[in-house]
Amino acid sequence: MTLDYDIIVIGGGHAGCEAASAAARLGSRTLLLTMDLTKLASMSCNPAIGGVAKGQIVREIDALGGCTGIVADRTTIQFRMLNRSKGAAMWSPRAQCDKTRFSEEWRRLLENTVNLYLWQDVATELLFEPADAANTPAVADAPLSEFSASTLRVCGVRTRMGVEFRCKSVILTAGTFLEGLMHCGASHAEGGRAGDAASHGLTACLRAVGFESGRMKTGTPARLDARTIDFEALEPQYGDEQPSKFSFSSETQPVKEQLPCFSVYTTPEVHATLRSGFDRSPLFNGTIQGIGPRYCPSIEDKLRTFADKEQHQLFLEPEGRSTNEYYLNGFSSSLPWEVQWQALHQMRGLEDVHIFRPGYAIEYDYFPPTQLHHSLETKLVAGLFFAGQINGTTGYEEAAAQGLLAGINAHRQLTGAEPVVLKRDEAYIGVLIDDLVTKGVDEPYRMFTSRAEYRILLRQDNADARLTPLGHEIGLISRRRYEEFAQKKSLVESLISFAHERSIKAAEINDYLISVGSEPLTQGKRLHEVLMRNNVTFDSLRSVIPALDRFICEHEIGNEVIEEAEIRIKYRGYIEREKFIADKLHRLENIRIPADFDYHAMQALTIEARQKLSRIRPATIGQASCIPGGAPADINVLLVKFGR
Repeated sequence: MTLDYDIIVIGGGHAGCEAASAAARLGSRTLLLTMDLTKLASMSCNPAIGGVAKGQIVREIDALGGCTGIVADRTTIQFRMLNRSKGAAMWSPRAQCDKTRFSEEWRRLLENTVNLYLWQDVATELLFEPADAANTPAVADAPLSEFSASTLRVCGVRTRMGVEFRCKSVILTAGTFLEGLMHCGASHAEGGRAGDAASHGLTACLRAVGFESGRMKTGTPARLDARTIDFEALEPQYGDEQPSKFSFSSETQPVKEQLPCFSVYTTPEVHATLRSGFDRSPLFNGTIQGIGPRYCPSIEDKLRTFADKEQHQLFLEPEGRSTNEYYLNGFSSSLPWEVQWQALHQMRGLEDVHIFRPGYAIEYDYFPPTQLHHSLETKLVAGLFFAGQINGTTGYEEAAAQGLLAGINAHRQLTGAEPVVLKRDEAYIGVLIDDLVTKGVDEPYRMFTSRAEYRILLRQDNADARLTPLGHEIGLISRRRYEEFAQKKSLVESLISFAHERSIKAAEINDYLISVGSEPLTQGKRLHEVLMRNNVTFDSLRSVIPALDRFICEHEIGNEVIEEAEIRIKYRGYIEREKFIADKLHRLENIRIPADFDYHAMQALTIEARQKLSRIRPATIGQASCIPGGAPADINVLLVKFGR
């Protein structure tokens, strides 16, 4: 007996939840297959969503119609807008969330999603068939050994309990579970995370049809009991006085009661204790073979890399409103538990601390993402999509973004629609996927604002302006949400127009300008010219220019509208320059390369270019230009070849 679905999503992490939700809401009969239904979108590491560049991704997910931002808003216990002291392109929302409630809210959403079915089990094997089996009975009867992987398509999944599911597409979002192995000192155990078993069989199944795999490593710190922490000795870190939120939807509201985080510092004595365990560290003695994240290193990595530093700042973060469990951000470790215990007790405020569990490292299988199309469908097997950490990324946000796009594109493939591929000037999600597919990874990938060429275009405040029309077009943004967006867009334009049309006399504003450290006017100016000055804001001008205050009140203009209008006025020159550059480069994206093009036959290309282009197989010359190590001369050869 087999059970039939359109799409099967393997894995109930952040990628899997977004993929399953999107595919089902778009109309595909979808099955989410996961080993534990009580841990959907579990925050296996730090209990936070967002951060530098990651916060922009969450707002983009929301603007497209994904759910991570809504779930985060409903479970936030502290909200901060990071990098407020820098330019608007760097502003990044971050929320501490109630870890348990976050997972519960995701389950509530998924259980009430039409077309979505949940099944608790472990996938052990993917089923394949010849790609044209449906049209050619003789082909359908032939053994798979007669076919290359590039002529296969996925057709089902078999589980550990012996259940066989049939489907048209599979989205694999296995996270850190594929052949997962956890390390703490000399001890090691199989598992995808503490308390959960590893997943076996899928890597071997995929390697058998030609996929390349590798090993990566990540880690997590000890969890601490709040009842044994001396918070009076620690420096508190509070959320924003006027917190914002992730979702553009009116369905959620900013958090009202926030919990503080706390700063903790290591000392030379702590460092000496940690170093005493280096000879037993699986990270240093060769036990761990996987590649670890450069930008989220373990504490032992920090001590080795920054040997001259006498202290490192750590952050105590609450894991929820109804638990005493705290997460010690910055203290990831695979050192022996007794070394961790001793070092923790040497820190101020933690002298009597009790540990719920020590930190550990985990190794897991991943698949180099150059084996994917930009749609996140694999190049080797039709109908098979990869999303999340198995593509070599880190972070809930990067995983959720990939899951959302994989879910959208798996559904669109079944309906015959073109895949959704976001450009690098459209979204951080576009930067993320393009980096993965064209550049690959040699360490766990983490998103930063510095990875985006068009940061001023990809701000957190305008994610809805960039992506909500697309979300509405493909069917994930409801009519009500779209009408809310259109109303906000209209208000932004109205406020910008008001600022361009309103004249300000020097006499009515000079006292204010002097008070904020700005040169007084010698003659009248338009309001938008005044706003372009440092330290001048709409909010502060409302008490000086009554007409502005009346306009904002009469039109019921909220903070998000004011913020976006102000940024567009202040950064207009930078925005226009980036748009100009992006438009020039778009011409390369419009020049397509045939999927079966033979690069080896082009002697004018360098040998390196022929090898890389043949392996990655970019769909456009724009994608080819992003491949690392590519020479401009090779791109010019392609331009000449394709008639430009």
